[in-house]
Amino acid sequence: MIHSATASIPDARTRTAAASAAEEASPAPGTTTAWLTRLRLNPAARAVQHDLKDAAALHRRVMTLVPDGLGDSPRARSGLLFRLDHDAPGAPTLLVQSRTAPDLRRLPTGYAQAQSRDLTPLLDALRPGLTVHYRLLGNAVKRCGPHSTEGRWKQAIALHGPDAEQWWANQATRAGLALHTLQADTPDSLTAWHGPARTLRAERTAVHHKGTRFDGTATIQDPEVLRHALLHGIGRAKSYGCGLLSLAPAKPHH
Repeated sequence: MIHSATASIPDARTRTAAASAAEEASPAPGTTTAWLTRLRLNPAARAVQHDLKDAAALHRRVMTLVPDGLGDSPRARSGLLFRLDHDAPGAPTLLVQSRTAPDLRRLPTGYAQAQSRDLTPLLDALRPGLTVHYRLLGNAVKRCGPHSTEGRWKQAIALHGPDAEQWWANQATRAGLALHTLQADTPDSLTAWHGPARTLRAERTAVHHKGTRFDGTATIQDPEVLRHALLHGIGRAKSYGCGLLSLAPAKPHH
């Protein structure tokens, strides 16, 4: 039986935008602190309209929430992951996870209604046998071999249907989860436009990735491995909005 899942996180230390920018909680022993920021985007804002058309622009926007000066890999060093959820009519909800408290003051005026939560209680609550809802937008792909007839050597080919489901089943096992139910949506195209700033789109290069949303229920088998997956993300295309795994409590599976 297949069930759809929610992407909510259990209420923890809910904060206002101003408080989340100024406040930093100490990590619990053996864990790394992380924050989840839920942005209810304003569809009338021009900045939102622009970002939703370009995955690269959206990535630059969410990167403004973390400190500057993080070196050559700022996304990875800040633990920043993000995902657009299209659960309601109108503009989607943008989820942003980071290992530093987000500075929501950096968002344009009127961009979104924002709320941040400290995920330390969630990370500390993970234990073997706990049943959870999960959600992941994953870049389900396979790499072509040297003699492949599907594409060039090492080219990433998007997976569909049972192949995509098997990709997530393998990833979930490696992430310390035992799946019970699984629902996979049709892959969405994630397009980023690359090129010099202030140039016309026709002069830029489009880079395409595919993101498949997986929902369902699972049982935690290895909390430490799962904690790592939650903090570091799953799969490729994290700069395009893939890889953020969300969990919420669920009734035990029978």
